[in-house]
Amino acid sequence: MKHDFPLLRLAMLGLAAGALSACELRRDGTGEEDPVPVETETPGAGDPTSAATPTPSDSPSASIFRDDLESTEEEEAELPPEPLALTIPFPDGGDIGAQAERRLASAIQSEALAQDWPVILEGHTDSSGNDQANLRASRARAEAVAAWLVERGVDDSRIEVIAFGEQNPAEPNALPDGSPNERGRRANRRVELRIAPPASAEEDDTSEAGETEG
Repeated sequence: MKHDFPLLRLAMLGLAAGALSACELRRDGTGEEDPVPVETETPGAGDPTSAATPTPSDSPSASIFRDDLESTEEEEAELPPEPLALTIPFPDGGDIGAQAERRLASAIQSEALAQDWPVILEGHTDSSGNDQANLRASRARAEAVAAWLVERGVDDSRIEVIAFGEQNPAEPNALPDGSPNERGRRANRRVELRIAPPASAEEDDTSEAGETEG
């Protein structure tokens, strides 16, 4: 039995040395497995089915909308101006008042006047007085408007004056009981101004439109 003690001691020393070596390895980290790196993928990278996001300039719809807008603007630019029709009031006689001045000023600045179209001035009166006096009064009003326009650069050859007298009232000259309608009579003392293409040109445009539609 005495001879077994050295062997037992040697065995215990060997176990202790092994345990100590294992502890040192764990402390240094040389005995642990290296962590496996986790790869991160960029969305769409390497994927043949993925496509780049199109920019607004690459979008076909943007080009279509832009072409439509440009064509609409061109069509609007090609449209001729509308004829002009204005009522020039003469409520208190044959003089051009402030309201008449404002309306005539708008006619001077209109696109219709710039087209060199004829300027038609139709003079009107109320029903008071006799027919001949009313014709003279209606002509005098229309000629006053013509003179105003000529003074501001409108060629006299473009202007046509027509006297209607009391023939075409805008409102009734009398009330239902037969008494004078003062408001209506004031409205009837007026000049109707119209700037439009000549009748022959309008007829030509109408016939051409009819041939095109047919």
